Amino acid sequence: MFLTGFAAMAVMPLLPVAARELDGVGLYPLVAGAFVAASLLGGVLGGSWADRAGAGRPLTAGVLLSVVTLLVSATSTTIWQLGAGRFTDGIAAGLVAVSVNAAVGQSYPDRLRARVLSLMSACWIVPSLVGPPLAGLVAGWWSWQAVFYALAGLTAIPATAAVLLLRGRSGRSDRRAGAGAAGELGPAVRRPAPSAALAVSVAAALTQYGVTAWDVLHLLCAGAGVALLVAFAPRLLPPRTWRAADGLPATVLLRALTSGAYFTLEAFVPLLLTTVRRVPGTVTGLAFTGAALAWAGSSWVQGRLHHRVPRHRLVAVGAAVMAVAVAVAALCTVPAVPPAVAVSSMVLAAVGMGLAAPSLTLLSLAHTPADRQGYASGAMQTSQNLGQTLVLAVTSALFTTLSVLSDGGLPAFTGAFALLAVPIAAAAALSGRTRVTAAATVRRPAPEPSAAGAGSRT
Repeated sequence: MFLTGFAAMAVMPLLPVAARELDGVGLYPLVAGAFVAASLLGGVLGGSWADRAGAGRPLTAGVLLSVVTLLVSATSTTIWQLGAGRFTDGIAAGLVAVSVNAAVGQSYPDRLRARVLSLMSACWIVPSLVGPPLAGLVAGWWSWQAVFYALAGLTAIPATAAVLLLRGRSGRSDRRAGAGAAGELGPAVRRPAPSAALAVSVAAALTQYGVTAWDVLHLLCAGAGVALLVAFAPRLLPPRTWRAADGLPATVLLRALTSGAYFTLEAFVPLLLTTVRRVPGTVTGLAFTGAALAWAGSSWVQGRLHHRVPRHRLVAVGAAVMAVAVAVAALCTVPAVPPAVAVSSMVLAAVGMGLAAPSLTLLSLAHTPADRQGYASGAMQTSQNLGQTLVLAVTSALFTTLSVLSDGGLPAFTGAFALLAVPIAAAAALSGRTRVTAAATVRRPAPEPSAAGAGSRT
């Protein structure tokens, strides 16, 4: 988690720079959204794989694939190749994210899960301090391609570790972890088919491309993407998710709303700083550094508070903080306001997500029996990526329209930031439906040592 955090923190500040140098600023939403679209497919594959054979195998596959995808991005000569690299990297990220969450559900009792998640957030502190500023300096002094090459070499370290350390655990212990998981979801819940996940991933990419301009080709792509999302997206989520039914469905929906708002803000604030405010790359990097530190700090706080404050209330508080962050970002579109205000908006939004995201993960595990941890983790990852795709697509469409009408950048950014208040308000209003009731609580025994010396499923 520590080493892969370097790659994650360094890439985002580079994307606006890369898009500008590759003459693809107009396709920037597509490049930013390609990663998210592919994570849908990776999350579904990883969740099903983790239930069948344990979390170790999808984790290993994910980190190995991430090395390859960084090399694809490093050698990009067109914006389309960069988008392809981000797409394959999204598959890898989906595998890793789901397998990590599934491992927490399979290996730790409920009383320790919040601290495990806060510990993983803490692993991002040093990468957040060093990664973005260093990436900005290297991109300014040398090139953004050099950063991708360096990240590929760095990511090879955890990839090698995963192969060596988890290879011996891929047999009996992993099979034991997944024993009984397949086929036990019952008639009300079906495991999502990979074909449906692939269709939704393609739909997300088409939608992101379709909103980058207004002509016949783009409108057709956007229409096809929306049609595929309507047809296949419900198959990847628990029943009644779109109606925010109490329990896991509402929890999954809130992950979509909060993640969609946060990561869209994270995409547009750097674009504002790079294209309109013309700030150095190091300033944009510092915005990501501050956001990562804020996320880790608030995640640490929720790890200490979750026994005293109901988790659904932490979600509501996090959404309220994010609403303030969106208002601050909109304020930065006023020319007289210093660009540093936009940096502070990313930090505030990260505080809210640090409270909301781990709480939602814990709520999803609390609402899910032990033999469905992979399914629940996959549904949360799918929902997160769907939320990012849809919110980013709608915001990008509004941004493109306002850019054409106003013949300027700042009004378009103002409208984009104002739109983000809608999913955040919905998340705050629906947070009560995620609460864990006494009837829904599943008592799980503490892990017992297996014959191989590893913790068995809880």
